[in-house]
Amino acid sequence: MTQLSEQEIIRREKLQELQKLGIEPYPAAEYPVNDTSVNIKTNYSEETKEQFQDVCLAGRIMSVRDMGKAAFVELQDAAGRIQLYIRRDDICPGEDKTMYDVVFKKLADIGDLIGVKGYAFVTKTGATSVHAREFTMLAKALRPLPIVKEKEGETFDAVIDPEFKYRQRYVDLIINPQVKDVFVKRTKIMQTIRDFYNNLGYLEVETPILQPIPGGAAARPFVTHHNALDMPLYLRIANELYLKRLIVGGFEGVYEFAKDFRNEGMDRTHNPEFTVMEMYAAYKDYEWMMTTTETLLEKVAIALHGTTKVQVGDKEIDFKAPFRRVTMYDAIKEHTGFDISDMNEEQLREVCKELGIHVDPKIGKGKLIDEIFGEKCEGHYIQPTFITDYPVEMSPLTKKHRSKAGLVERFELMVNGKEIANAYSELNDPIDQRERFEEQVQLMERGDDEAMYIDYDFLRALEYGMPPTSGIGIGIDRLTMLMTNQPSIQDVLFFPQMKQEKMD
Repeated sequence: MTQLSEQEIIRREKLQELQKLGIEPYPAAEYPVNDTSVNIKTNYSEETKEQFQDVCLAGRIMSVRDMGKAAFVELQDAAGRIQLYIRRDDICPGEDKTMYDVVFKKLADIGDLIGVKGYAFVTKTGATSVHAREFTMLAKALRPLPIVKEKEGETFDAVIDPEFKYRQRYVDLIINPQVKDVFVKRTKIMQTIRDFYNNLGYLEVETPILQPIPGGAAARPFVTHHNALDMPLYLRIANELYLKRLIVGGFEGVYEFAKDFRNEGMDRTHNPEFTVMEMYAAYKDYEWMMTTTETLLEKVAIALHGTTKVQVGDKEIDFKAPFRRVTMYDAIKEHTGFDISDMNEEQLREVCKELGIHVDPKIGKGKLIDEIFGEKCEGHYIQPTFITDYPVEMSPLTKKHRSKAGLVERFELMVNGKEIANAYSELNDPIDQRERFEEQVQLMERGDDEAMYIDYDFLRALEYGMPPTSGIGIGIDRLTMLMTNQPSIQDVLFFPQMKQEKMD
């Protein structure tokens, strides 16, 4: 048990007092809420007052101004805040004034959840308020809220400690209600994407999270064990190979909002559990996918902001289509001065050495190129830019380029110096795919713990024939960071992963 503070002890004593009075501090019955703070404040007027003569609200007490036989209370519900006017003789019309004098004035605290029934009116100072006729305790708060001072709509000494905000998000949402807006916009982003693909006739699907082989990306997986089957299973690192199986099965287009898991480092753009949207469309290629993606993101920006221009930190990013397109080799040449297009593994290691990039001796050519681009180029692409035509060694699931030897038809979308989307013309040649998997096994034997396993069932699916296909993965967390101007992935996740809390 944690040590109780003085405030927590007092609140527990008040809880007992409520129970002694025969008042249930946590009633089970439905409370018939019929309005919201925002609706009343927005729509109440002299002309509409008759519509607001019997309102029922529920929410949390955020402040109290006691004036003896009456009080003004600020109530916060899911929509916002509104002022209540609570008068003793209104909620206690008879001789017994216990409900006001004891329950409301002595046993109710900031943070308690209450319900009120009454009517809307405007105070002498012009504040739209609710005059309470009835007051009900709905949940007694046993912990006090952090104190946040406000004046004239401006917040002072708001709680900004990340340890507190991310670990106790439920309190963060109460005392910093503007945080809700980020998550409302996150949902709107996902809904806009859904609507876009649904209008194309594509089907939203679900694929396994527990997988016998962690495929579809180069990443270190989380491993678990299934007792009944007595076999290891992996939390998926990507849903790509299952979605492609559905294309083999005859769907024209499929997409999924997937929780993926990668057992890797954490920083402001990486969380071990993250959300990605993957979409696959039959008879399309990566050129089509670029055009479709820039149209989609333009729609997302407009849906959220009414414009294609989005403020991200001190930068204005414009999602107006079309986006710039640059090949990976051209990007590296532009920002390092090295033309690596014909270099072998040893030459690339020398380039890394000259550029001051430390690389693991176990990694191969593809990872070396990825390190060079990541260290020296990625951060330069602030406006939306498609980086195209990757080396074949970097992309074991991608179709070889139709006209450029040694490359594949792949792009990554860079915005504000970070990748937010990855897409291919998908490899549908089962012989070529088997060879690429075998090359990954060789990298694994060299010690690359992010190399891909061979998925024999996926190869079998390809042998039945997969049509020409284009696929894309869009990082929903990073896209939300951009669209809501948040500096860290933890700010767009309700409950980001954290170290285990030390309890007293």
